[in-house]
Amino acid sequence: MGGAASSEPDRPDLQLGVPFSALPEGGLFVGRVGDEKVLLVRRGEEILAVGARCTHYGGPLGDGVIDGDTVRCPLHHACFSLRTGEALAAPAFDPIPCWRVDREGDKVFVREKTTTAARTGGGTGVSGGAAPPASVVIVGGGAAGFAAAEMLRREGYAGPVTLITADSDAPYDRPNLSKDYLTGEMQADWLPLQSAEFYTGRKIDLLLGTRVTAIDVAGRRVRLDRGEPRSFGALLLATGADPIRPPIPGADGARVFFLRTLADSAAIVARAKEARRVVIVGAGFIGLEAAAVLRGRGMTVDVVAPDRLPLERVMGAAVGGFVRRLHEAHGVTFHLGETVTQIDDRAVTLRGGSSLEADLVLVGVGVRPAIGLAEKAALTVDRGIVVDEFLETSAAGIFAAGDVARFPDPRTGERVRIEHWVVAQRQGQTAARNILGRRERFASAPFFWTQQYDVTLRYVGHAETWDEVRVDGSFEGPPESVAAAVSYLRGGRRLAVATVGRNRDSLIAGIELGG
Repeated sequence: MGGAASSEPDRPDLQLGVPFSALPEGGLFVGRVGDEKVLLVRRGEEILAVGARCTHYGGPLGDGVIDGDTVRCPLHHACFSLRTGEALAAPAFDPIPCWRVDREGDKVFVREKTTTAARTGGGTGVSGGAAPPASVVIVGGGAAGFAAAEMLRREGYAGPVTLITADSDAPYDRPNLSKDYLTGEMQADWLPLQSAEFYTGRKIDLLLGTRVTAIDVAGRRVRLDRGEPRSFGALLLATGADPIRPPIPGADGARVFFLRTLADSAAIVARAKEARRVVIVGAGFIGLEAAAVLRGRGMTVDVVAPDRLPLERVMGAAVGGFVRRLHEAHGVTFHLGETVTQIDDRAVTLRGGSSLEADLVLVGVGVRPAIGLAEKAALTVDRGIVVDEFLETSAAGIFAAGDVARFPDPRTGERVRIEHWVVAQRQGQTAARNILGRRERFASAPFFWTQQYDVTLRYVGHAETWDEVRVDGSFEGPPESVAAAVSYLRGGRRLAVATVGRNRDSLIAGIELGG
């Protein structure tokens, strides 16, 4: 059987067949069917064929890792079923295709695509015979809120779902706000996680520009700043976090920006068209990603932070020193061990007395969880909304997920709150399944990535403190060619791994850490 002309003729045409002996046991083999890349996985005598491109950002699944019946993307650790193609774990939501495979003697042939039953609508989606909640209200349209709404429908829940967000924009790809979108070359219509038709087609009532003002726990409803209250059978709080606004004189000026929403990023993009000198206050992930993008746009960039090294508090001296060297190689100037005491119309004044000219000031000194609603509703809070291993709050039927949730870490037993996009998405998915009665513990190993210039730093696991750091590889040499993995241990137990140029190591660490 012939296929269409391929843009990659070097890939074997799987419709013409490949030797069974050429397929490594438990390994990955990439061929093509027409113009589509296809991934073959051999499990004993069984051969499975699925799409070779991740549906998140097109990552090459042939460079991924197999874990049981799952393939993991090397870029952002999305997980797909090898048997059904379903996107099992965020950040991917759409499935990959599957193909029928025949074996004739020693040859394996890939035939037509197969179809699997779509798990969208048409059932209660509730496990264990429990009655489904009469309705579900989700407060917050970020990563956790969107993922929960999508999963409710994918699991077949047919009741009313309302997604309420104070943002004027439908759920969008927030990580890009400090990456590609900030370059000014990415159009805003590329950012939405789904089209408007997605919400109408799945009967998700999306309320934009709407704030929940109070939760009536006993009456099972939420009050809004406009419109009638909304009743709920189950409630998910995915209220996220708000930027910390330090009390710096002049920080409310027209040249000072914070970066949290699409509107924030768009405002920075507009200002950057005229700016030549940028001062970034804070050397965290957002500030450093913005520094890389704005430096790439030809601006003079100064970074001010009280730390000894960027990211040292969360990733240690080895990574912190590497990140500093990476930015300095691109012309960024650091002012470490410093704080800002004044921002005026032309400059930023530092505690040490020096002054930095600035056309644009970006403040990125961290965020605080948005717990006001939970506090007013008398839910248990402690530097976040306290939830159990099922992401349920102190009130039955009310759940919390994402940046706002403080949950028990199964690796340490400690309560933690993690501000990572993928964690929020996966918590939203778990919360949705638990709203439907699954009683599924959230045990996914946290995953985070940051892209700065042409370097991607990946971090899997979570180590708030550690007593030992092990470096495999070297951070010496040109930053873009570095390949190293850093393990963070406490009491001899590995809690987290950071990698540069070692995608496979990051994937394996995620599996070993329970992700």
